[in-house]
Amino acid sequence: MAFRFEDGTPIYIETTRPELLAACTSLIANPNDERYKQYFGQEVYSPLFKVKVPILAHPAAEMDKGAGIAMCCTFGDVTDVEWWRDLKLPTRPIIQRNGRIVMDTPDWITDPAGREVFAETAGKTTFSARKVIVDKLRESGDLDGEPTPTKRMTNFYEKGDKPLEIVTSRQWYLKNGGTDEKLNAELIERGKELNFHPDFMRVRYENWVHGLNGDWLISRQRFFGVPFPLWYPVNASGEPDYDHPITPSEDRLPIDPTIDVPEGYDESQRNVPGGFTAEKDIMDTWATSSVTPQIVTHWAEPDEASQALFKSTFPMDLRPQGQDIIRTWLFSTVDRAHLENKCLPWAHATLSGWILDPDHKKMSKSKGNVVVPNEPIEKFGADAVRYWAAAARLGLDATYDIGQMKIGRRLAIKLLNATKFALAIGREDENHHVGEAAEASWNPADVTEPLDRAAMAKLALVVRQATEALEAYEHSKALEVIESYFWQFCDDYIELVKNRAYGTPDEQGNVPSEKAVKSARTALGLGLDAFARLLAPYLPYASEEVWSWMHAGSGSVHRAAWPVVNPYVEAATGASPELLTWAGKAVEQLRKIKSEAKVSMKTPILSVALSAASEGVDAIHAALGDIAQAGRVVGKFDLVAKHTAESAAEDAPETEVAVETSELGEPPVKRPKK
Repeated sequence: MAFRFEDGTPIYIETTRPELLAACTSLIANPNDERYKQYFGQEVYSPLFKVKVPILAHPAAEMDKGAGIAMCCTFGDVTDVEWWRDLKLPTRPIIQRNGRIVMDTPDWITDPAGREVFAETAGKTTFSARKVIVDKLRESGDLDGEPTPTKRMTNFYEKGDKPLEIVTSRQWYLKNGGTDEKLNAELIERGKELNFHPDFMRVRYENWVHGLNGDWLISRQRFFGVPFPLWYPVNASGEPDYDHPITPSEDRLPIDPTIDVPEGYDESQRNVPGGFTAEKDIMDTWATSSVTPQIVTHWAEPDEASQALFKSTFPMDLRPQGQDIIRTWLFSTVDRAHLENKCLPWAHATLSGWILDPDHKKMSKSKGNVVVPNEPIEKFGADAVRYWAAAARLGLDATYDIGQMKIGRRLAIKLLNATKFALAIGREDENHHVGEAAEASWNPADVTEPLDRAAMAKLALVVRQATEALEAYEHSKALEVIESYFWQFCDDYIELVKNRAYGTPDEQGNVPSEKAVKSARTALGLGLDAFARLLAPYLPYASEEVWSWMHAGSGSVHRAAWPVVNPYVEAATGASPELLTWAGKAVEQLRKIKSEAKVSMKTPILSVALSAASEGVDAIHAALGDIAQAGRVVGKFDLVAKHTAESAAEDAPETEVAVETSELGEPPVKRPKK
């Protein structure tokens, strides 16, 4: 298609949108294209309509596409929008909201012949108008060759069969750095101030801000939403005067301009000459949700209480959200706080991943693979579902995993049962009934036995590690640390000390001292009191229940102080947490003797000799009485360093405990089934 210079010399462009020729504002080529450098700044006339348009340079023009030079129409596609905005081109829309060419010939077409051509396209669809324009170009000699059928890439309404067109309308925008380099740089710096968790999500924010090429459109043409609180004067000819909006005073806000009346007017003047008309647009969802930190902290509220609240809580500490809305919710909130408050809205942002179905596909209603939350809650309990969700690491996708929920349910039940067991010791009647709630308090100084001190040393380490993980916003890592020791505490420590805690004679008839009994009970109490608080963020209901057993009438566990290290360090008095680990390994070997013999765990061991790595011997010796009782060793119990044991297995790992010799007694008689 030939555009022509003043002397009639043609310059050819290729287009898939000849029907938009009347909307042409310019010809665009790449600034590095040697073919067109000589023409930049010159003007040509459009074919048929004889409208003078400039030849301009823009880096978005593709040199290897078509003729390398294209016409910019307002608007054929989003590239036209970019060129129009960057080069400050005139706006010449010819497509109506119904997708047809406008009925009135535009005033920028002044050539009589051109106006006649446009009149033939007026009111037609773009498809019909295209045929008219091509026929006219053929007649005028401005068509070089015949059109080649081309499949134009375009967007369609999801439930329609017609291509979408870009139409012009009045809209509201907020500055977001898309057209302001200084603001863009400032918002990049805001992103650097923000602590992202995980940090690799920061690049998504920066990529979004760097890639912005337009301001933020915040108006919508819908019925429901927050309205723009504005009216416009209506002039004598009945047209709104958009250049002089009428704004309400702040003390009247919020208002609905379609119902409320501006100061100085009455309802009878609505939509009449000399009166007023309402702004009918409403705000985009993100335009209002972007100021949620300011709204909840009572920003700009006049009363003293609100001002005090805002001063003490804004900026906030944390925004938890999904990684998919970094470019919308997170960025828009940062943008608004920067524009309104000159600061970040919060110091930290935690970003979660997707929830995937068992086939590792993203859950969505359109795919039909969504699980309604009440289903797993009813089946496994709220604590189990929360445990599964909390086990997911920030920034990574989480698979919907029933198996993980079952583990969470088992953990919650274990917390209930272990606490019930520990609190019942010494408080049961002859029918094993505990009649009243506990008012439990434990003195760390009462922990005197080596094994109990080791359990407290490990608890101090766990509290420190879990606290550090949570302070680093690594909630899943904290859960791993807490859960791992909780199971060790239940499976090893409780099993090792329960007979001493009861105060019952051991297999040799020795009765533990009152001091040793109190040491075990205190360590159990301190441990389970800590676990109730450590697990409260993950198992809120089970934790609340066991807390009420331990601290009746003292309020919720969720208002209780988070555990601190000092009481457990005090109780440990320098003991090593490895003592508990070595004791657990020794009991494991005693149980292994019985499991390999396929006899009951209640079967007595008449004699046994264990070997252990030299660094574990002292630890096992320190807890030998509890180990013997847990393993039901009724006779001789020898322990030697592994490297001195003649029968030690050569291929056994140095850190393992091994059985050298053992002799089992008679298994207990099974009770007949009723």
